[in-house]
Amino acid sequence: MRSSRVLAHMGTAAVLVTVVLAPGSVRSQVTYRDTYPQRSGEEIFRNVCQGCHMPDAKGAVGAGAYPALAADPRLAAAVYPITVLLRGQRGMPNFGEGMDDEQIASVLNYVRTHFGNHYKDTITPAAVEARRGIEGPVQPQGPHRIDPPVE
Repeated sequence: MRSSRVLAHMGTAAVLVTVVLAPGSVRSQVTYRDTYPQRSGEEIFRNVCQGCHMPDAKGAVGAGAYPALAADPRLAAAVYPITVLLRGQRGMPNFGEGMDDEQIASVLNYVRTHFGNHYKDTITPAAVEARRGIEGPVQPQGPHRIDPPVE
């Protein structure tokens, strides 16, 4: 019987801790989620991307699978990485709401010219803006499709 009271008190304490701590932690996440202060591609990569894709951009496997960006042929067609960053893909969140066109272009140009990637064409903020303006899911065609076609 005593153990039942102890468990009941522990449950009450857990609820109180959750109620007291949750509002502040949720508020801070929402505030930061909507803005990224970094401006250069390298800064954005180091502060946002490398947490999942790793500092060497070779990806990781563990609690989840994070694809490599190093020597990635899918980055050849600029529309693919623009679409993935704007819309997200599978477990990757979309960054279209938290980054402006210049930031997205900057980080994509950084990744496309580092880590064994040598794509010479530059992604412009105007190209990101144009892709952002397309409603609904945007699917590149050909070998750079994000997901298989729905039949």
